[in-house]
Amino acid sequence: MVVVGTGALACLFGARLQRFAGARVTLTGVWTEALAAIAAQGVRVEDDSGAWSARLEVASRTSSLGQADRILVLVKGYQTAEVAPVVARTLAPEGRVLTLQNGLGHREAFEAAVGTGRVSAGVVTLGATLLGPGHVRATPGEVVLGNGAATHSEGPLFQELLTDAGFDVRVEPDLEATVWRKLAVNCALNPSSALAGCTNGGLLQSPELRGTVVAAAREVGAVAAARGLDLGADPAELALAVAETTAANRSSMLQDVARGTPTEIDCLNGAVVDIAHRLGIPVPVNENLVRRIRALPRRATA
Repeated sequence: MVVVGTGALACLFGARLQRFAGARVTLTGVWTEALAAIAAQGVRVEDDSGAWSARLEVASRTSSLGQADRILVLVKGYQTAEVAPVVARTLAPEGRVLTLQNGLGHREAFEAAVGTGRVSAGVVTLGATLLGPGHVRATPGEVVLGNGAATHSEGPLFQELLTDAGFDVRVEPDLEATVWRKLAVNCALNPSSALAGCTNGGLLQSPELRGTVVAAAREVGAVAAARGLDLGADPAELALAVAETTAANRSSMLQDVARGTPTEIDCLNGAVVDIAHRLGIPVPVNENLVRRIRALPRRATA
């Protein structure tokens, strides 16, 4: 099994799949410092059970990975176009891909590379913070898998593997609504916390920041409704609840901005803005967040 990525979630999933599910995992990426650290001492994990580690194979994306029956993609959204060819050349003829990335457009991108009916998608609500190369801290949450065409036929294997690896896994018939609920939360919290330089909980301490969270989430909800999706709850309330339950967390976008690396703004708020424009729906708060995040300085590469 190949796990594409070297970030916090990729390290966590790879380590649990190797240690608890008995999968033979190869972690592949471009972050040479992480690959070297994992090769030397394995992935180190801190979670509710304590501290532990798991040894797994590593390879750069330019390496020959052979053929893999199962590929789990956990890279940042802006890397999807880069890794799609890697997935295409690595996937075995009868293999399947599962993407658990944030944002929109990833499943479609991988289907374009490997063919329709071979790519499943899911949503992750658990937390993972990178403490250093190959070193991650995990917080509780769940993995939600859809039961569409690809996931219905091949999902049970992913579901079984992830369950055996210690993840709380749920199959959701209406995955798209689940994706948009998480999208509303991410679009509200991630850029707001990144721009303010505060934890999720810090967004609740300022009336202005709280107002931005509420407005951004509701704009996403309006776009979802225009697409015929019932999110089943006020997206603003969802975002505020997540901010409260994850008050101490530093969002992934805040961490990216602090490192000066690219962010996922284009597949989060940017994707919502693009859809809203096509539908003629005003989303001024999300447009402002996109402009401000894109204007931040960053290094040339991640």
